[in-house]
Amino acid sequence: MSDRLPAHLEAAGLIRRAEAAGGFAAILRKGDPDRGSITLILLERGDQKGMMERELGPDFNYRWSYRPFDASAGSQNVADLIARKERFDADFWLLELDIPHAERFIAETTAQG
Repeated sequence: MSDRLPAHLEAAGLIRRAEAAGGFAAILRKGDPDRGSITLILLERGDQKGMMERELGPDFNYRWSYRPFDASAGSQNVADLIARKERFDADFWLLELDIPHAERFIAETTAQG
């Protein structure tokens, strides 16, 4: 049995966490409710900061990884990235979190503990 929460519960928890911090969250794409992976688009006051996804580490455990967005690339690169992901993973969830102190959220979420 897996220790992982079903995707719909984890998505709901991430949304509540963002809202509790005074931010806004939206589900942009619903995936498989149980097994779907979750991709986060992080914004702070409308400015795109980056994207977070779970990746398999060398120890065979999944951990959140963060990729900052190139400010000069604009939103088209984000759209292209999402389109590529949809082609390879039809079950993934896409959440947008507009949260204050995005750097803190990233640090807390990616902390190895």
